[in-house]
Amino acid sequence: MQSTASDSAKRRHSFVKVIFLAIIIFLFLAISFMALVLINISAPKGGNGLTLPQLQGQTSRGQNTAAASVGQNDIIVAPATRFDHARGSLSAPITIVEFVDLECPASKEFHPVMKQIFNEYQGKVAWIFHHYPVDSLHLKARKEAEAAECAAELGGNEKFWQYVDFIFQITPANDGLDPAQLPEIAAAVGLDRQKFSICLASGKYAAKVDNDLRQALIAIASGRQGTPYSVVMVGSEKIPISGAAKYEQMKTAIDSLLAELERRK
Repeated sequence: MQSTASDSAKRRHSFVKVIFLAIIIFLFLAISFMALVLINISAPKGGNGLTLPQLQGQTSRGQNTAAASVGQNDIIVAPATRFDHARGSLSAPITIVEFVDLECPASKEFHPVMKQIFNEYQGKVAWIFHHYPVDSLHLKARKEAEAAECAAELGGNEKFWQYVDFIFQITPANDGLDPAQLPEIAAAVGLDRQKFSICLASGKYAAKVDNDLRQALIAIASGRQGTPYSVVMVGSEKIPISGAAKYEQMKTAIDSLLAELERRK
């Protein structure tokens, strides 16, 4: 009787050990599978795209600037047209397409960098501006984008850029600009205040801003995010930049790209 009870206890003990071992093996396999999935998700896509390690820096928010190797098919940016807000010739060898939130502190930080780069590389760099208002962070950015479009209607491309420059000069960022100042900025850059106010109140450029936003969301679909979001385009190659790169980093990168273009001739 004692032997039978002992055998039964041993069998129960063995059964528990088997179950416990099976659970351990299942957990190990599950963890291994999840690790592989996460690695595949986070791994950068390969391709023949040009890399810019010089652009790996810090944004004003302390986040790493993204400048990874990206295949040219991973980033979709609409071809530049004469209707875009551009500084420089569209035939320049290097085009920088920038998606901008006018109330983003990193966009404010990066704007003078881009102005300096453009001024230094006249004829070699074209700068294309698209609106990218992030409504979840900056409620005022969208109306400011419409205001810039009204400036373009009343004064052309030159006044558009002057208006954007002025906004970045005076806004504290993070929705710190008083909307009442938008007509004042228009007057400051030489536009008719009354005509500007009528244009802005009409909301006629809301659809234009929405279209720019859609282009931005398509461009960042490869996994990059944040504003400013820029794409450096050299021929068919596209290099993404997320955040506010420093002037020295941009200059080093552009010099390298121009040298590479010269070698390819």
